[in-house]
Parts: sequence; C-alpha cells; structure tokens
Amino acid sequence: MTHNANPNPNLNLNPPPVPAAGEGAGCRHAATTAFGPLRTHGRFPYRPITDADDFDWPGGARLAVYLGFNIEHFAFGEGLGANIGPASPQPDVLNYSWREYGNRVGVWRCLDLFDALRMPTGVLLNTALYDHCPEVPDAFLARGDELIGHGHTNAVRQSDLDEAGERALLRHCRERIAAHAGKPPTGWLSPWISESALTPDLLCETGYRYTLNWCHDDRPVRMATRGGPLWSIPYPQELNDIPMIVGRQMDGAAFADMIVDHFDEMLAQANHATRPQPLVMGIALHPYLVGQPHRLRHLRRALRHIALRRDAGEIWMTTPGAICEAMEASVEEAVNGAMEGAMGQAPIALPGLSATMAVTR
Repeated sequence: MTHNANPNPNLNLNPPPVPAAGEGAGCRHAATTAFGPLRTHGRFPYRPITDADDFDWPGGARLAVYLGFNIEHFAFGEGLGANIGPASPQPDVLNYSWREYGNRVGVWRCLDLFDALRMPTGVLLNTALYDHCPEVPDAFLARGDELIGHGHTNAVRQSDLDEAGERALLRHCRERIAAHAGKPPTGWLSPWISESALTPDLLCETGYRYTLNWCHDDRPVRMATRGGPLWSIPYPQELNDIPMIVGRQMDGAAFADMIVDHFDEMLAQANHATRPQPLVMGIALHPYLVGQPHRLRHLRRALRHIALRRDAGEIWMTTPGAICEAMEASVEEAVNGAMEGAMGQAPIALPGLSATMAVTR
C-alpha cells in the first residue's frame, strides 16, 4: 500500500497567546502579535483534500456510505427539542408530540424501508429509550445494526456538563448499551453536537474509538487526545434532515434530490480521474422527520438510487464503526510495512494523518 506524504511540517498547533491591547511592549506590539497564528484545537493539522490516500474500502470501493439514524427521547414539559411550530410555554404539547411520532410511527416505517433495501444503519441512540420504548432498540439490535452512543437524552446539551458529569454520561451510555447489546459502543455523537474542550479526551479515556461530532472533512481523521488517538468519522451537517427540513424548511422532495445529487458527486470525486481516493458519505436522518409519510416516499426514492450502485459493486454500504475498524486496520498495515522497510527512507503518511504524524519507512 502506498501513501502520499503531505508537506506541512511547520504547522504550529500551539501558537503563543495573543496579548490584550496595551500589554507587553505597548499597543504597537499587541497589534503585531494579533496578526499571528490563531488559537486552534491542537487535535490534528491541516490537510487538503488533494493530498489523497491510496487505498480502497472493503470490496474495492472508493466511496463508503452510511445511514446515521438518530433515535431520540425528550423529556415532557422541560428541556431542549427540535420544533415543528413556534415554541409554547411548557408543557409544549405540539412539539413534544411531533417528536414522539418518530418513536411510535416513523421509526417503524423507516425500519421497513431499510429492511426492504437491505441497508444497515448506524443507530445514534439516546439511552432514555431503554426506559421509554425498549422495543425500538431491540428491533435494531435484532437486525445487527451498530448502536452508537448519543447521550441519555437530547433534551440536555453535553457541553453544559462539567468534566465529572461528562465522564459519567459517557460511562453510563457505554454501560447501558453494553448491557443490552452484549458489547459497548465504539462510537459517539454528542446530543446537539455539543462538546466541551475536553470531550475528545474523555471519549478516549472512557473507551470510545471514534467520534462523529466533527464535520470538517470527507475522510476519517485521526485526532490527538491526552489518552491516545481517536478517529473522527465524517458526519454530515448539510446532508442532515434537521438543518435542511427544520432549519431551511426544505420539503421532502428537495431533500431527496439533495441526497441523490450529493451521492452522485461524492461517487465521482472518490473515483476522480487523476486523484481517486477513499471517501465517506453519511446521511443523517431522524424518524420524526423522514418517517412522515410524505417525506418517506421521497427518501425511498433516494435510497433506491444508492442501493442500485451498491448492488453494482460501486460503493461500500456500511456503518461508522466498520469505517473506524477499516481505518485502524489500514494504519496498522501501513505501520507494519514501514517498520519492515529499510531505515532512513522518506516518511510515509498514514491514512487519516499528515506528514507531521508520519512514520519513517
């Protein structure tokens, strides 16, 4: 396996703090310093999409596609929640019952669709569902889907918790899902994609191997944490029914067209004439949105379009956890190959990494 190095060795991940105006050598010095490198997260360096990895997904495909199916439960009369109409004083029956339609009706109709098209799902699961409607997680476990940690409820933001509270949440979700599924989840999506500055560190320290919180790339990226590496698997904020249908008020037909257009372009990019590379495309869905009959019909059309390409062997229809496993295997293969090679040669860039994280071949 060959990998193309990314020449970016001088990226400063820990720039000095910018002094406030008037500090140090005066305003002139402060103004000069203010135009230096900006504060950054320090989790991974910049890497352009033109720096292409050279490997295939299982089956020889260049595009991995997954369904991120969000199944959530909300407190009645309190907390956060997406709204179909203007928020009312609590108890907000209109918006609560609209979301609950997803657990009572929409999820089952989507499940029929996924079964008919033989599509696996990555189920982003609130653990409050085990108390509210255990039949739902049971149904997805029975079909062999991946269960992914998604908090206890989306009525609460993860970023509102302190470090101890956040760690307790991550541990609870792993333990509750493990008790049901027989194994703990390997992946995580924060409720409302809300993070603290320590979330990647805490995810690694509590046993998770990947996060879906970051939408910065079309490829998996290995993040640095204080406990070791953590994979960032691409999760969509554009190809996502909440921001599109709720936020931008897109109708079901337009959202289905968006899925088809996005898929066709991603497939073309993955098989680029001069720069083919393995890419990831996720589709984020919520049963209280796409499980509505008028939207479900259009979703069926879009997913059938993808299923035809899957049946032709052009894509890898998978789950985020399987993508993480493939990346871990690819990195292990690259490292083993580098260690077996002659010493002193040029560095080899690992999948999901830049040259600043390369190993010597």
